Amino acid sequence: MSKGLPETRTDAAMSELVPEPRPKPAVPMKPVSINANLLGYIGIDTIIEQMRKKTMKTGFDFNIMVVGQSGLGKSTLVNTLFKSQVSRKSSSWNREEKIPKTVEIKAVGHVIEEGGVKMKLTVIDTPGFGDQINNENCWEPIEKYINEQYEKFLKEEVNIARKKRIPDTRVHCCLYFISPTGHSLRPLDLEFMKHLSKVVNIIPVIAKADTMTLEEKSEFKQRVRKELEVHGIEFYPQKEFDEDLEDKTENDKIRQESMPFAVVGSDKEYQVNGKRVLGRKTPWGIIEVENLHHCEFALLRDFVIRTHLQDLKEVTHNIHYETYRAKRLNDNGGLPPGEGLLGSVLPPVPATPCPTAE
Repeated sequence: MSKGLPETRTDAAMSELVPEPRPKPAVPMKPVSINANLLGYIGIDTIIEQMRKKTMKTGFDFNIMVVGQSGLGKSTLVNTLFKSQVSRKSSSWNREEKIPKTVEIKAVGHVIEEGGVKMKLTVIDTPGFGDQINNENCWEPIEKYINEQYEKFLKEEVNIARKKRIPDTRVHCCLYFISPTGHSLRPLDLEFMKHLSKVVNIIPVIAKADTMTLEEKSEFKQRVRKELEVHGIEFYPQKEFDEDLEDKTENDKIRQESMPFAVVGSDKEYQVNGKRVLGRKTPWGIIEVENLHHCEFALLRDFVIRTHLQDLKEVTHNIHYETYRAKRLNDNGGLPPGEGLLGSVLPPVPATPCPTAE
């Protein structure tokens, strides 16, 4: 092209075909493993001890709900689980008196201390779930209570001047008691678990397992697992929340072998072979609550308290509460709860009705 002549269309087209140099994307560097022993002791491992000391000072909250028909030993099992009278506390009640029936959802708080660690335990007892002739929507008060605790936590969390430590009343675990029929789950059992498993960690347990033979118990456990799988009901620990292969291997064993836990509860002690044990006395002997040959109470206790307690709390906060929080803020235009787009007060998320279960 001659000097001073205007650029032709061909030249322009060719210039468009030449790509402009783009900066290379930044590639994150792979972390390099450094053997601290070569450089001397750093002290990273002391974080565990720091966390332990802090937990011992402040303690922690754990809130457990029990749901099921009256007469399945819900309160007795919780008392056995924590080795103290934590359910249906009353100043006039003692071991010899008959435990009264629950007539409303009631939360009773306790502080349990062991080895210098304080646990602020709240046991949420439920109405005589499924005891009425018409059990339509009988889970609604329970779902409403669970959502109210999420709402309470959310309101505290979005405050400008919020508390340093927000009181946690959210339900971390729901023990659902299945009647030991030996046949199948009731439609109400399936509807409740299908509906509530979306908002809380449900752990199914077969109550009063001593009423079944070993063969009946094994067959019933398999049948319950199959029914839950067929109806798409996710109980805790949920498969989708396994964090790594180790978690998956451990939780798969629990899901496929232990669930639902077939348990027996008792807060009475008996002498067996020179030892004091918790158990139930029958004409043919003592059923020892913590003996794995007799029932799976010890497996349930270890699962809830000794291996998965922290995970129950984390799944509640990171999954169930976050789901509620996202929906609540989305419905409210991204504003804090209680303030609509024009300052109007919005109601809490209502309980979603489910099909009638007889």
